[in-house]
Amino acid sequence: MPYWICLKDDEPLLDSVLVHMGSMYSTLGKFEKSMSAYRRAIGNMESIYGKNSVFLITPILGMAKVLSSIGRTSKAVEFYHRAISLLESSRGAESEDLVIPLFGVGSLLLKEGKPVEAESPFLRIFDIYKKLYGENDGRVGLAMCSLAHVKCAVGDANEAISLYRKALQVITTSNYMALDDSIMEKMRIDLAELLHAVGRGKEGRELLEQCLMITEKYKGKEDPSSATHLINLATSHSRSKNYVEAERLLRTSLEIMGKTVGPDDQSITFPMLHLAVTLYHLKRDEEAEQLALEALHIREKAFGKDSLPVAEALDCLVSIQTRLKKDDEELLEQLTRVLSIQEREFGPEGEEVMITLKKVVFYLDKLGRKNEIFPLQKRLSALGMKFKQRIQH
Repeated sequence: MPYWICLKDDEPLLDSVLVHMGSMYSTLGKFEKSMSAYRRAIGNMESIYGKNSVFLITPILGMAKVLSSIGRTSKAVEFYHRAISLLESSRGAESEDLVIPLFGVGSLLLKEGKPVEAESPFLRIFDIYKKLYGENDGRVGLAMCSLAHVKCAVGDANEAISLYRKALQVITTSNYMALDDSIMEKMRIDLAELLHAVGRGKEGRELLEQCLMITEKYKGKEDPSSATHLINLATSHSRSKNYVEAERLLRTSLEIMGKTVGPDDQSITFPMLHLAVTLYHLKRDEEAEQLALEALHIREKAFGKDSLPVAEALDCLVSIQTRLKKDDEELLEQLTRVLSIQEREFGPEGEEVMITLKKVVFYLDKLGRKNEIFPLQKRLSALGMKFKQRIQH
């Protein structure tokens, strides 16, 4: 039994102990014990200071955070709103102290797929910072970034792009954060992804190049994070069918990763498979096959032969070997293995399962095994109907 449970309500500093224990248990992932400590702290403080005391804010926010962590969204929102009401009544509707609960409730609503409701708390944060520090302050830029997330979630891509750009400009001009700060880097990458999604790949690529240049300047050309930016740039060039440049970038990223994580680390298989696909597009199938095989062996060793990462590598290998006219029986065997893994991981009705089933049917037909095709075609037909119904709803 935790020692604080044995303490009487009139023990000196009990409230501080309870709040500390609530925070500690939350950090350790022991959410039930955390809620128990916060609940007692709130009850004790209410009996001493009253239900409208500003002293309640810390344990209330702690409780809201724990409830968010365990998926009790509605209850978490209630606690956030209670904290907001207490702060408004004690410190005013424009107090900077409101930012924490407003950000908490806004982020939670956004995560729960309620961007329209999330916009209001983020707008309040923007207005609070703008009034306190002026429109050119870095904190205003961060608030713009939150609003950009909202606009993106509601499908207003152009407004989201505009807000992201303004946010980056304000934060950079105000020197609120270092150029190589991880938050700034994420903002650039998020904006680059959005630009690619709306067909403005050139603008997105410029941002990714900026990320790479900043990392190389502040951390060096062989820093592991440089490899990540090189892979992102390669993806961008692949989307534009500039496979030659994508190959160069991927080979550079593999060189960096080979020095930092080693040639047999599972993380190296991501750019390895990406390079295999790139070489496939460049009609260099033998090279592509060797890379895919190497990635497959590394993943089998790292994750096990029946793991999802192995299925991904196998699927890539089958595509390459198909064009190399490898034995159809062997290709079918590999696809059957992929199907088995996908069925276990995604269930028998997963979209990935349906795609692989079509490939299996193709090879069965090619091999003349007609008697095995009918039950699979029947299954594909049923899956197709289910997917149509999902799209309609």
